Amino acid sequence: MERYNLITKKNSREIVLLKGHPCVWGKCAFCDYISDNSTNEVEMTSLNLQILSRVSGQTGVLEVINSGSCFELPKNTLYRIRQIIKEKNIRQLFFESHWIYRNRLQEMRKFMGIPITFKIGVETFDNEFRENVLNKHASFRTPEEVAFYFDSPCIMVCIKGQTKDMIDKDIGILKKYFRLGTINVFNNNSTAIQQDPKLVEWFMKKYAYLNEDPYIEVLYHNTDFGVGD
Repeated sequence: MERYNLITKKNSREIVLLKGHPCVWGKCAFCDYISDNSTNEVEMTSLNLQILSRVSGQTGVLEVINSGSCFELPKNTLYRIRQIIKEKNIRQLFFESHWIYRNRLQEMRKFMGIPITFKIGVETFDNEFRENVLNKHASFRTPEEVAFYFDSPCIMVCIKGQTKDMIDKDIGILKKYFRLGTINVFNNNSTAIQQDPKLVEWFMKKYAYLNEDPYIEVLYHNTDFGVGD
């Protein structure tokens, strides 16, 4: 599995995929990504230090992802990230967090000592679909609530059961309330959630212009950031 990459197309940054403890929620209906976690601190720390050793600081920006939230990374890993920030002159950090941790974001910002762009896997702003189909366990009701805590939502499109109208509304909300965002075209995996190929075809035509939008990153495959398997 590739765990380091240099992203140059949009928002130039280095990105690392680290191992963390099991996701605090871990019950999203669409996610089998949580298999990439561990309860072995020694194993996780060793691997994470190896991956972090590849960070050069050449862009001054680092994104750290794991199979859950940044708060589930081992403490030794978080301390090492903080050291690397100083050693490599990192001026901006990207982290991801579940809604459950929304009241701890400032705690992490204070610990790292530099600006952090916090991503959140919203998946959709359609509350019924998010909670009753995707089982996301994110209790917000409005985009304003999300924007109060988080900087960059990730939405998921082209899932069977979604409609064009739902996707249109989600992208409209993304552009209206947030400066940055990620759109993930759902890829079939080991879960029961399925991709809708007709929606994919429609989305790729209607929203092709987003490929040139400097503030939106569209992922057509899970590995489009150059990490993962």
